[in-house]
Amino acid sequence: MQSTFPTPAVDSPIPVPSSLQTPHRSAYSVFKRLVDIVGSLVGLLILAVLFLPLALAIKLDSPGPIFYAQERYGLMGRPFRLYKFRSMVPNADALKSQVKNEASGLIFKNQDDPRVTKIGRFLRRTSLDEFPQFWNVLMGQMSLVGTRPPTADEVSRYSPHHWQRLSVKPGMTGEWQVNGRSTIKDFEDIVQLDLRYQDQWHPLYDLSLILRTVYVILAKADAY
Repeated sequence: MQSTFPTPAVDSPIPVPSSLQTPHRSAYSVFKRLVDIVGSLVGLLILAVLFLPLALAIKLDSPGPIFYAQERYGLMGRPFRLYKFRSMVPNADALKSQVKNEASGLIFKNQDDPRVTKIGRFLRRTSLDEFPQFWNVLMGQMSLVGTRPPTADEVSRYSPHHWQRLSVKPGMTGEWQVNGRSTIKDFEDIVQLDLRYQDQWHPLYDLSLILRTVYVILAKADAY
């Protein structure tokens, strides 16, 4: 079957290396795409029910927009707009340099990030802040399961072996989320988990990661 996926993004503001040439086989899976469509529709139905109370809580807790949109990088290095419920103060990006990074490498983590609002901590702990990403999944920019979608700042500092992460679609969940989540603070460990996902992938493996994600969320893992 001929690929319907583009070559590495030529319109990306970040130079994509020529070594990133072929999407991972999961990107061609009809079954995976069907799971993404069904799962995203279910997620959006739940979002429709929760939207008004969550939107009201966000507005009452902190003035500013309900949603947070940020450019991320997906399959084959193509940029897209990722959507979340806003869990930080409106000027969080401008304040980032004032917050200590407790992670190592090309990720940013701070367990007690002062930019996170009160309702934002609840949204992150329950992963409700990520429900708008079901729209990204429905549009085909993301998958239910994949790699963590990196920011432009991260991608601009990638070494050659990091780009292999982007041979799969970015996911709402994945190996990193179910194997430690916020307790994994070394970017190289996350890369190794992403590459392990690519090595072990098959359609039923995605389903197992989705079920494990539900368990992690219900167990109230310490996301932040």
